[in-house]
Amino acid sequence: MDKTNKKDKEFVDKTEKQTSVENETQKENSGKGEHEATKDELAEAKKEIAELKDKYLRKVAEFENYKKRTLKEKAELLLNGSEKTVTTILPVLDDFERAISDKTEDPKVLRDGMNIIFNKFVKALESIGVKKIETEGKDFNVDYHEAVAMVPGMGDEKKGKVIDCVQSGYKLNDKVIRHAKVAVGQ
Repeated sequence: MDKTNKKDKEFVDKTEKQTSVENETQKENSGKGEHEATKDELAEAKKEIAELKDKYLRKVAEFENYKKRTLKEKAELLLNGSEKTVTTILPVLDDFERAISDKTEDPKVLRDGMNIIFNKFVKALESIGVKKIETEGKDFNVDYHEAVAMVPGMGDEKKGKVIDCVQSGYKLNDKVIRHAKVAVGQ
């Protein structure tokens, strides 16, 4: 029995060794599979990182180009922004040149010519958005008027009203660019 037990024991030990070797081989093989899978995932992640980095660099470059372009456009607008205004007013300047070069001495003709040029100039200003602030008979409004004088003794109906306009005021597209200087009833 001792021999049998010894043989059984050797057989069990041998079987256990084989099983442990097989298990280790399986683990190594499965480890290789896991290792390769990890390598694939790592390669895929690196590829995705490279793509994202490329996209990021392109976006940064695109944004830098956008900033440069807008700065250039802004500078150009500051330099040439008044071009529309100047081209609108040049015909009025031409009319003044013609009026000055005319040798007529007739005051009526000169006055009529000046009125025509004045009206043309007002229309040119209106075409670019400049409008005169109306003052006659209006209530005094600090948003549009600047009081330069207070006129006492005008009665209750003229109190707080514009009595006289000393200097006209103007708006450019609903923004006051010069307040009207007015005398106000007290």
